[in-house]
Amino acid sequence: MSEPVKRSGSAYEMARLPKARRLVIAALRVGAHRHIMHGLAEMDVTRPRQYIREHKARTGETLSFTAFIVACLAKAVEANKLLHAYRDWRNRVVLFDEVDVVTMIEAETGEVAIPHIVRAANRKTFREIHDEIRTIQTQPAKSAQRSGMLIRLADLVPGSVTNFFLRLMRKNPHWLKRNSGTVVVTSVGMFAGGGGWGFGILPLHTLGITLGGLVEKPGVVGGRIEIREYLDMTISVDHDIVDGAPAARFARQLRELIESGSGLSVSEP
Repeated sequence: MSEPVKRSGSAYEMARLPKARRLVIAALRVGAHRHIMHGLAEMDVTRPRQYIREHKARTGETLSFTAFIVACLAKAVEANKLLHAYRDWRNRVVLFDEVDVVTMIEAETGEVAIPHIVRAANRKTFREIHDEIRTIQTQPAKSAQRSGMLIRLADLVPGSVTNFFLRLMRKNPHWLKRNSGTVVVTSVGMFAGGGGWGFGILPLHTLGITLGGLVEKPGVVGGRIEIREYLDMTISVDHDIVDGAPAARFARQLRELIESGSGLSVSEP
């Protein structure tokens, strides 16, 4: 955040609103009236979490759980392309082969998270996605989204112009993919602790995943009650593009990938 502007003798401080926050506000305004359908899911993440802990015990390295979710999401979307399809200005639906996953990375405490785009995530391994996220966390300037066209636009033009540009971009799927990716993942549970779901506005994308809390509680495995780890997840889709049945099929495949620990067993460097 910008350096606070202090007023002598006053019981408050003022700080300039970051330009990245102005862009967030513009995007939320554009997305406020969309027809979004939300689904709440509990994912049994005992197996992948155990693998991550065992990997750290062996190597000292903390693997990115977010990278694992991004890898699974990309594979599930690749098998269900409608979940990242977009309607153009001629009412045609564009279905992309590459799944560009936007993930919010807080590289600096107090700063607006970087909406980093993992390009063609469906063609990358978990390890490649992990390394990319760790690089952006330590070197934010390497993300094209830290200094891309949208962030520059927010600082140079009035909000009304930014709003118009975002609405125009939603009508051009290729522009949208280039500037904002095709699906988005955000996490709120890591900051709060415990269980719980998050709901957000989906400004631009057809599919958004919100990662909520992680909690341990009893679960039934093979007819036995065991303590398991569950991730609370909100799956949000644009109902103008996706109906309930394809959304449910996507959610089922995403669950299978996550709960099996897909891709982790071959992630060793």
